[in-house]
Amino acid sequence: MKRYDRLWEVDALRGLMLLLMLVTHLPTRLTSPLGQPFGFVSAAEGFVLLSAFMAGLVYSRFAWRDSIGAMCQAFWRRALKIYLCQAATLLFLFTFIAALGIRIDQPAVKDLMSYYLHDPFAAFVAGLLLVYEPPLLDILPLYVLFMLASPWVLAWAMRRSWRGVMLLSFTIWVLAQFGLGAWVYHATVALTGLRVPFNETGSFATFGWQFLWVVGLWLGASRNAPNARPLVFPRWVVAVAVVLALTGLVWRHMGNQAPFGANESLNLLFDKWLLGPLRLLDLAALTICCIRFGPAWARVLPRQRWMEAMGSASLPVFCAHLVIVLLVLALYGGNPLVRPWWGDGLLLAASVLAMYLVAWVTLKLEKRQARRGGAATGVAAAEPPANLPAA
Repeated sequence: MKRYDRLWEVDALRGLMLLLMLVTHLPTRLTSPLGQPFGFVSAAEGFVLLSAFMAGLVYSRFAWRDSIGAMCQAFWRRALKIYLCQAATLLFLFTFIAALGIRIDQPAVKDLMSYYLHDPFAAFVAGLLLVYEPPLLDILPLYVLFMLASPWVLAWAMRRSWRGVMLLSFTIWVLAQFGLGAWVYHATVALTGLRVPFNETGSFATFGWQFLWVVGLWLGASRNAPNARPLVFPRWVVAVAVVLALTGLVWRHMGNQAPFGANESLNLLFDKWLLGPLRLLDLAALTICCIRFGPAWARVLPRQRWMEAMGSASLPVFCAHLVIVLLVLALYGGNPLVRPWWGDGLLLAASVLAMYLVAWVTLKLEKRQARRGGAATGVAAAEPPANLPAA
């Protein structure tokens, strides 16, 4: 069985999203200027969409080639790996970072894990159950849940159609805009006596972000359908997308990251955590532009193989970026002006280098493992690399 051929363009984009997340999460002078650099869309949206696309592309091949059962097992293995990464990151936060932050008396760390410091045992158990999600550590639980649900979504859509799946997913997204997550939380508290406060269950609204994941799954899986056609948009759709993307880009950089200033009601239309409607529209416009013009750009622009490497090994690189950010918060705090400009430059350069080294080591180990597996079986590895549908 031939080994899966990677899409280097997608790897490069995921590597770029990882870099943007690093810049956004590290407290430096570049955090605000480079936050949401392409409009009112953050790196998280791009990363989730690209990861869902790769998940749909890669794992639907198991269903077409082997069986639905084989696809489910592959998803579950991946979900277990992501869960173990989340558990390891939580342990790092609850032990080393907690001890360091308390010893230095660092407010940034104490605020980050305030619930754990208030009730360590309950927080530890709830964290392992993916209920308690401290800031910065709330995206991997989202991936675990999505990876667990994906085989059922893909199986239904491949056996029947995507129409019903997309309609249900969109309906849930709409309900999320009107407080579905809070309603489910309060119902759970009433039934189970859950002690974790609502604001400690993660910033990302699962019921809102699932729609972005389902769209990505559809885009990826549709490339493997027997009657798959290239994604081609009418000219008027591309024209509208270009106008919307440019409007978002100019609007974002002519003002600040809050599109309507202090007007919280209007800002909800662009809300990141709920995946607000205007934010989703901006993301759709950028996606259409990338699909339409991306191939031409890829032929002209030089390949950034170091960025591709980070996107290829996205899960360990993402975890490395979390470790770096937590260490910086514990040692320096959350003040972006605590270092001079050259200090920020050195910190970012060292962080990027560390992330690249993690990617380089991961890919080397993966290639060695693949060679051993091929030598043992006499064929190339049938399963795609574990880093493809990243978290």
